[in-house]
Amino acid sequence: MHVRSTSKKIFDVFNILIFIIVCLSCILPFVHLMAMSFSSNIAIINRDVIFRPVGFNLNAYAFAFQNGRFMTALFISLRRIGLGVPINLLLIVLTAYPLSHNSNRLFCRNVYMVFFIFTMIFSGGLIPTFIVVTRLGLLNSIWALILPGALPVFSMIVVMNFIRGLPEELQESAMIDGAGSMTVLFRILMPLLKPSLATVALFSIVAHWNSWVDGLIYMQNPMDYPLQTYLHFLLNQMDQIMQGGGAMIAIMAELNAQSGRAAQLFLGSIPILLVYPFLQRYFTKGLVMGSVKG
Repeated sequence: MHVRSTSKKIFDVFNILIFIIVCLSCILPFVHLMAMSFSSNIAIINRDVIFRPVGFNLNAYAFAFQNGRFMTALFISLRRIGLGVPINLLLIVLTAYPLSHNSNRLFCRNVYMVFFIFTMIFSGGLIPTFIVVTRLGLLNSIWALILPGALPVFSMIVVMNFIRGLPEELQESAMIDGAGSMTVLFRILMPLLKPSLATVALFSIVAHWNSWVDGLIYMQNPMDYPLQTYLHFLLNQMDQIMQGGGAMIAIMAELNAQSGRAAQLFLGSIPILLVYPFLQRYFTKGLVMGSVKG
């Protein structure tokens, strides 16, 4: 019978406490944000809101949904994900598959790997990238948010190592039966790549959803901002937006700027919270198996 030592028990206690603190540090700010979004103007001014709503109301959400700019930005972000993630996955697979072969099957494989790793560590810089995007006619286009990062190199390396961890006999037996490289990739390997593809798909979704700098740079019209860029704009300009008046003046009379910000930030985080549970079961397997070989 295994008996744990006193030092082991102390270590387990401290380990659990550290994880509890880390979890609370992630969850409590989100709970505070949600509580502020449902609280009244007076309660926020008096700083009575901590982790539960005070003076419950839905004015901030009414403002968010009746403000067409929020819904427009949300649609742009969803469109960006709908276009960007499939392009990311396609380029990742088409690049990772040939690079997973040894140097005898792929000429100058090591040269290609050095090139890709170099681009992962060093970038061309903001100004050269902006010039390229402008010269290609992508400015103020959804493609300016997608094409510059169309091939995430880190995700490609994860999928490449995942393929290298699969039995080579699968590919060899299919080729002996007359299958070509594309048949092997899409009919033999793709069903086995679900864990790694789900993992890198989650990376791509989060990257597209959270990115705000490129929208600020490449979109000259604020109405074309994706959601995170709009939320950044909102955090700085909420007071001016609320002074706009119009049909919503009755709602805004009882609305605090902090409550309006909190509601829209909370709404902006919901899609990722909904997607993550469906991909989480693949996450550990895809990431660990994709990092075993190099």
